Amino acid sequence: MGSNAHYEDVAYYAKTYADRTEDVAYYVELAASHGGPVLEYGCGSGRIALPLARLGLSVTGIDRSATMLQSLRRQASKETGLDLTVRRGDMRTKRLGERFPLVLCTFNTFLHLYTRQDVERFCARVREHLAPGGTFVVDVTVPSPEELDRKPERLHRTSPFKHPSGEVVRYGERFHYDPLRQVSYVSMEFEPKGSPERGWRVPLTQRQFFPQELEALLHYNGLEVTEVHSNFIAAPLEPEPEELIYHCRRRRGFRRP
Repeated sequence: MGSNAHYEDVAYYAKTYADRTEDVAYYVELAASHGGPVLEYGCGSGRIALPLARLGLSVTGIDRSATMLQSLRRQASKETGLDLTVRRGDMRTKRLGERFPLVLCTFNTFLHLYTRQDVERFCARVREHLAPGGTFVVDVTVPSPEELDRKPERLHRTSPFKHPSGEVVRYGERFHYDPLRQVSYVSMEFEPKGSPERGWRVPLTQRQFFPQELEALLHYNGLEVTEVHSNFIAAPLEPEPEELIYHCRRRRGFRRP
């Protein structure tokens, strides 16, 4: 449920991340310089895929959420001339039988790979889908020790807001980090104002990858890191970045065990 529930309420998801535009601009510029076709893992409802398709590029998106893909198809049908294909499936196993010069894994999609075996299977799919000389780009949030140390019994509240359903809700989050599995569990709690008995919770579960760990995992799974950017700025790395963006290519001489 921690892999799926957060992506079932498309209207709330779209409202929550409507102001997140830095990654969209970054990937639009990247795709414009590379050209198509482009493969995006975790395309969701198209926050990034649609702007890429509007460049006139051929875009293929993979996502596991039927709800998100339904929304993406609905939005795409309202526009003409888009070369956009969506496929529902597990990113660890979905095979398309095509190769792409640019493969993207956007907005923490990689954090739903909870085990070493998950990473190995996903990287194998990436290598299969990368065209010779192609580029794979993945962005992840950098773990914060202070945030991982938050106590699960504490509810971190924000100001009440109007939910897309029309109700004013009180909102809070609880956090629990499992240091052995390196998995963060988030409970997003919604409470309609004046009707707490109708409240609901949405779980979100994400693996935490530390920078040197992730670079090693990519390397030993046949992906050579060529560039690392921070916070969607193509400049020298910031000393304490919130997000890192890894550019990779297929590692020469790699043979799958």
